[in-house]
Amino acid sequence: MFSLTPARSAVLLALADTFIPPLPDGSPSGSAGVSLEKLEAAIREQPEGAQAEFGQLLDLLEKPVLGLTWFGPLKPFRKLDTGQREHLLQSWAGSKLPQLRKGFNALRKLCVLLYYGGSMAEVPAAWGFVGYPGPDEQPVDSPKPIHTLHPTEDTVYECDVLVIGSGAGGGVVAGELAEAGFDVLVIEKGPYCHGCDFTQREADMLGTLYDAKGTLSTQDGSIGILAGSCLGGGTTVNWAGAFRTPDYVLQEWAREHDAPHFTTLEFKESINAVARTIGVNTNYARHNGQNQALWDGSTKLGQEVKLIPRNEKGLTDSDAHFRSLGYTSLGDAHGIKQGTLNTYLLTAFEHGARILADTKVDRVTISQGCATGAVAVHTTADGRQIHINVKARRVVVAGGAIQTPALLLRSGLKHPHLGRHLHLHPTVVVGARYPHPMNSWHGPSMSVVNDTYTMLHGTNFGAKLETPPTHPGLLSMVLPWLSGRQHHELLRDADQLGSFIVLTRDRDGGRVSIDKNGAALIDYTLSDFDRANMLEGVRAAAQIHVAAGAEKVYLPHGTLPTLLTKDSVLQNPEVLDELPHLSWKSNQFGLYSAHQMSTCRMGGDAATHPLKLNGETVEVQGLFVADGSAFPACSGVNPMLTIMALAHFTAQGLKASRPVEAQAAAMA
Repeated sequence: MFSLTPARSAVLLALADTFIPPLPDGSPSGSAGVSLEKLEAAIREQPEGAQAEFGQLLDLLEKPVLGLTWFGPLKPFRKLDTGQREHLLQSWAGSKLPQLRKGFNALRKLCVLLYYGGSMAEVPAAWGFVGYPGPDEQPVDSPKPIHTLHPTEDTVYECDVLVIGSGAGGGVVAGELAEAGFDVLVIEKGPYCHGCDFTQREADMLGTLYDAKGTLSTQDGSIGILAGSCLGGGTTVNWAGAFRTPDYVLQEWAREHDAPHFTTLEFKESINAVARTIGVNTNYARHNGQNQALWDGSTKLGQEVKLIPRNEKGLTDSDAHFRSLGYTSLGDAHGIKQGTLNTYLLTAFEHGARILADTKVDRVTISQGCATGAVAVHTTADGRQIHINVKARRVVVAGGAIQTPALLLRSGLKHPHLGRHLHLHPTVVVGARYPHPMNSWHGPSMSVVNDTYTMLHGTNFGAKLETPPTHPGLLSMVLPWLSGRQHHELLRDADQLGSFIVLTRDRDGGRVSIDKNGAALIDYTLSDFDRANMLEGVRAAAQIHVAAGAEKVYLPHGTLPTLLTKDSVLQNPEVLDELPHLSWKSNQFGLYSAHQMSTCRMGGDAATHPLKLNGETVEVQGLFVADGSAFPACSGVNPMLTIMALAHFTAQGLKASRPVEAQAAAMA
């Protein structure tokens, strides 16, 4: 396991000061705000090979041979002067060697995230200097409405249905089946948080609520992946966008994957049912600065924009509620967002379901081709690990499109398409500086969408234009670093920055596999086809910023191409024209994913689809999947509502099979 030696700690602090130097106005240097304890914990969440690689990187920085990597002096990093240290990092950032670019970005992302998103004694060092107020005072704490299990010794549980995962898929299945009278046990890898547990401080909440403490990525480090890992899963931390699956996508799934149920009235009713339960609506009073800019700029260009349906309840037009909406990707302390935590899981608990958090499932148990339960490890409040054995008549896996295939592979399933066809909705951020405060960390993170570019060149593929949360930690990771002072000063404008995201519906996918310890390994390379669509979206987003009145537009490439405007007219269009001709290799630009799909895809052809149309695996009876990994291909929209609808549809099939089972048992 990775550990921070004194030498490694010293070199990390030196790196932090190089990435984030002090400014004359008193903005502190990186070492004043980077928690090495949090950094070490994040690295320990990585697969064993990645931990070893990161340790080797830090050790290299302590050796004179380091000079060979940038044709500089043969000195360790800490023996270089300030200018040389920065020159080394700049050399790595632009290197032709993928491993050096990977190393640069791993170090950069960790340092800036922990500095700008960190939680020092009272207020993180950076907040006051970027105009970031941080979350409001916390609400009065209240008892947790769900009482989870807290075993203190090795335990055996029995149930009708074991549900692994509690997010958009697992939460719905648990609620539907428990309400129908099934004895349900839900196991969740992450913790149960409620109310004041959600401090809404970036580094703390990323470390508590997200898989790999918010540092999940592809093996080459080029794509940062955000995936919920807490009770409620992605529905606890997502941006509350509740999009219905486009008809053209459902028709594509039905046609190309021999899955006709996606175009039936029954599936549409599942969509309607979950939308009612989670309170999908557009009854919010106002937009934040960047959503208003997306609306205004698109409208000026004659492009249609729409309100995004959101799953919130009890929202008022008060400033306090408006501000709080911006922090719900870090947990909703006010209970406004109607994820599974406040809906289906609560229903499940009220109907007798047992819920076990802080528990990682090692494998599903299988006997004679049938699922029989699972073995898991529960971490107690005092840090002890105890063994859990579950005996179940059926098992529903809903751990998300990264962890579900990893679990099935650990359990011995061998379908040739299991783990393949990984879709990520690869996303880049197009930021801009406006002449007035944007305060984009307040208000709904996403309330406006531009769908003009979703079906490019006569295909079902293209890009959506939306807006992201813009808290300083994540913002610092997506804004390119050219030098310490440049990046630090760029973040000083955070309160005047507005950002759009280009969310690409990717045609070509990647893969999830496992290492020797069973940990998930993620491989994904953006194809030429998908990159071309993404760059059309980037161009459109930039033009919308210009039309909305931005002064500067920052394009999402490591060299930071910058557009300049005057009176809403672009002054250097050649920079935008040149964008497709830049090099777009891994770690030369920032690429992110908040949506993972299709690694255990459902379809009518068992040779190419690991799941039957009812959600059951083709290899093992009684083993079902109900999450985004079951999508035949990616949804093209934020997938929460589609996952919930598919889980609801799958649950109806499980309910209907119960009388058949009872009749068979009676005849036996």
